[in-house]
Amino acid sequence: MIISKTPYRISFFGGGTDYPSWYTKFGGEVVSTTIDRYLYLTCSELPNFFGNKYRIVYSKIELTNKINNIQHLVVKKLFQKFKFKQGIELHYVGDLPAQSGMGSSSCFIVGCMNLLHNFNNNNISKKQLGLESLNFEQKTLKEIVGSQDQIAAAYGGFNNIKFYKNKKFKVTKVNISEKNKKTLNSRLLLLYTGNQRRAHDIANSYVGGLAKDKIYEMKKLQEFTTKAKNYLKVGSIDDFGDLLNESWHLKKKLGKKISSEFIDNIYEKALKSGSLGGKILGAGGGGFFLFYVNEENLEKFMKTFSNFEIIRFNFENEGSNIIFNNYKNNKLIK
Repeated sequence: MIISKTPYRISFFGGGTDYPSWYTKFGGEVVSTTIDRYLYLTCSELPNFFGNKYRIVYSKIELTNKINNIQHLVVKKLFQKFKFKQGIELHYVGDLPAQSGMGSSSCFIVGCMNLLHNFNNNNISKKQLGLESLNFEQKTLKEIVGSQDQIAAAYGGFNNIKFYKNKKFKVTKVNISEKNKKTLNSRLLLLYTGNQRRAHDIANSYVGGLAKDKIYEMKKLQEFTTKAKNYLKVGSIDDFGDLLNESWHLKKKLGKKISSEFIDNIYEKALKSGSLGGKILGAGGGGFFLFYVNEENLEKFMKTFSNFEIIRFNFENEGSNIIFNNYKNNKLIK
């Protein structure tokens, strides 16, 4: 058996500039972090006596003898890519719900790619893992997604990710002291709206016009990454929270499906309850809100949203990892 553990991510600033339609013309940049909430995948060889060659377990259980009959599209395409001859059992468990803005789709691909490479006895670097997952999601699956989630999940950590016109990328740790990072972490929380949505559908409604009709807004959002890094470097943590507010109002202008009356009402209540700022994570439309709340306002905020699921979290630095592997010692004897 082999087990992979892959973190979910939070994107603070620069979201949207990581779409190829934008950064191949203007370049892109994001500030993001991975958190201690994870997606786990286990993979083991499935003996013939179980009666099926493939067993896939997620929100449903699939049993089949042919890869082409697998209904889970990502798993099917990955199994086709790796051309497995032996039977395989794959299980999925996630700490957070899918389609919620936490990069879960990309996280699943990164974790599964890491898992299957190791199942094939291939060591893979974080750069290769991020790039291969990125190409798989955008080119093989043809999903309309950005390029930051795959890289964040593969690398882990609090990073500044730059995208270049030639489609290359660079990952750099954000310059922030441990003290300031701890302070920032203590003032952030996730609020689940209860609304799930497919990122592809939301992004499809506005991504095509980013490099045509929204150039001013996009360049401003990209400039916010520089401001955010400076605030973190000097310890102006509340200014970081204020910048989230400014960024959110600007991001909403990119497309009508990014927000809604329901989402706007939550946000206004959050500001009245002491939050300096926040944003819907991911492409928009629902899922998780990220809010910045100072300690003195935390009790009021929690009381206001007592009917919502609120999650506190810690930053993490490892990225996608193989946490257990005894496959080499337990391969079936043919």
